[in-house]
Amino acid sequence: MTDLESALTIPDLLAAAATRYGDATAIEDGDTRLAYRQLDQLRRQAGRALLALDLRVGERVAIWAPNIHEWIVAAIALQSVGAVLVPLNTRMKGAEAAYILRQSGASLLFVVGEFLGTRYPALLDGEDLPALRTRICLRGEAPGCLGWTEFMALAAEVSPAALEVRQRQVGPDHLSDLLFTSGTTGKPKGVMSAHGQNLRIVRDWSTMVGLRPGDRYLIVNPFFHSFGYKAGWLAALMSGCCILPQQVFDVPVMLERVAREKVSVLPGPPTLYQSILSHPKRRDYDLSSLRVAVTGAASVPVEMVRRMASELGFETIVTAYGLTEACGFVTICRPGDSAERVATTSGRAFPNVEVRCVDGAGNPVPAGEPGELLVRGYNLMKGYFNDPEATAEAIDADGWLHTGDIGVLDEAGYLRITDRIKDMFITGGFNVYPAEIEQVLLGYPGVAQAAVIGIADERLGEVAMAFLLPAAGCSLDGDAFLAWCREQMANYKVPRRVRVLQAMPLNAAGKVTKDALRRLAEDDAG
Repeated sequence: MTDLESALTIPDLLAAAATRYGDATAIEDGDTRLAYRQLDQLRRQAGRALLALDLRVGERVAIWAPNIHEWIVAAIALQSVGAVLVPLNTRMKGAEAAYILRQSGASLLFVVGEFLGTRYPALLDGEDLPALRTRICLRGEAPGCLGWTEFMALAAEVSPAALEVRQRQVGPDHLSDLLFTSGTTGKPKGVMSAHGQNLRIVRDWSTMVGLRPGDRYLIVNPFFHSFGYKAGWLAALMSGCCILPQQVFDVPVMLERVAREKVSVLPGPPTLYQSILSHPKRRDYDLSSLRVAVTGAASVPVEMVRRMASELGFETIVTAYGLTEACGFVTICRPGDSAERVATTSGRAFPNVEVRCVDGAGNPVPAGEPGELLVRGYNLMKGYFNDPEATAEAIDADGWLHTGDIGVLDEAGYLRITDRIKDMFITGGFNVYPAEIEQVLLGYPGVAQAAVIGIADERLGEVAMAFLLPAAGCSLDGDAFLAWCREQMANYKVPRRVRVLQAMPLNAAGKVTKDALRRLAEDDAG
C-alpha cells in the first residue's frame, strides 16, 4: 500500500490519506460532512462510473462549477482513471468556455445547473463541441445532463477490481491537469502538468506554510485556479486538513465562518486581507483561530502585513510567486521572514527550482538589477497542449522558462517582481491579458483598431481601459460599447473605461505604444 509521503499520483495520495486520517473530517460543505474514508469511497465510486461511460486514459474532462465538494470528488475520480482535468473559470461566458472545450478536446463536462443566476449548461447552446459526448450536473439539473445521483449509480456496472487495474496504469508522468492560460497572442493555451511534479511541489509548499493535520482551511480561491486547486484542496488533503469550500468572496460571510468554524488557514489575494482589516464590524468576530496566511505576488503594503499579525493574529504570513507554466509555484517566503521581506518580495525559489534574471541578450544580471525572470526545474510544464511552437518559444534549449515578467533578485535570492513584459495586469486576483480582450473588441461593429491597458482601481487593483479607432465613416458610442463588452466576456475582463481616438500612437515598427496610452489615461484621470 502506498504511503502518504511516497504517493506519486493524486488518487494514490487520497487512498493513503484515507488510510492515515480515516474518520477525520476531510470536507465540510454546508450540511455535508465527509470523512477522509468517505471521500475516498466517493472518489472510487465516481471513478467506476466514469469507466462505465468508457472514459479512456488521456481523455480530457472539464469541470465548470464553483467551490463545492462534488468538484473535488469529480476531479480525483477522473484523475484516478487516467483522464486529464480541465478546469473552467466560472466567470466565463459560453463562447469562452466553448473555445477551451474545443481546444482541449474535452469528451466529458461536469457542470452545475445554476450558480449566481447563471444557468451554465444553457450558455453552451448553439456552440460547436464535436468531442463533447457527456454532460453531468454536479448539482441541480439541466436538459441533456446526467444528474449526479444518476451518474454515481453507473458505478454498479463496473467492479472495484476494474478500477484498481485502471488506477495502476496511471503513473507520475501521466498528465493530471490541463489549465488554460492566455498568452500575448490573446488565445488561451493549455498548460500540461503531471501527477508526480504536482505532488512534489505541493508537498514542499505545504511544509513551508506549515499545514498540519486538523487544520481548518477556508478555500476562497477558486478551485479552477492553481491557488484554489493545488495550493488549496490538494495541499489540504495531503496534510490531513479539513477543507471548507467558499463559493463567493463575501467578507461578512467569511468573518462569520472564521469565527463559527474556527478557521486556521486562510490564503488569498491581498484584497482579501485588506477587506477583513477594513471591515467596520471585524472586532465583533472571534478570529483567534487564524494561524496561516499566504498571499500572491501583487504589491503588498508592509503595514498590512504588520496588522495581519498584530490585529488578525496570524502566526505565519508568507507571500509567493508562481505561474501556471510552473505548476503554480516558483518562489515563496519562509516562516520567520520579516514583515518588510514578506511585503516587498515574493520569497526565494523552492528547493530544486532555479530562478535567474537576464538581460535582453539572455545574460544573467547582477543582484539588485532588473531583468526578465527565467525559471528551471522539475515543476515546469510538459508543454502547451497541441502547440509545440509556443512551447519552444516559452522554454529554451537549456530548459529555462521565459516568464515575461521583469524581476529583481537580491543577494539572498529573494525575488521582487517589478513589471510585466507581457502587459498583463491583475484585476481582483485574476490575471487579465490585454491581447485576449483586444481580439474580442475587434468584433464590435465599426471598430478598426483596439488597444487595452490596465489602469489603477482602488478596489480591484487594476482594471481594463479600452482605446478604440473607428473604421472610416463610423462613429462609436462609449456606453453602448461597454454594454456590449459586458455581454461578451467575463466581468473581470470587461473594460471599465473607453476612449475613442482619431489615431493610435504607433512606434517605428507600427505597433501600438502602450506607454503613450497610459499617459493618455493619466491625462483623462487628471
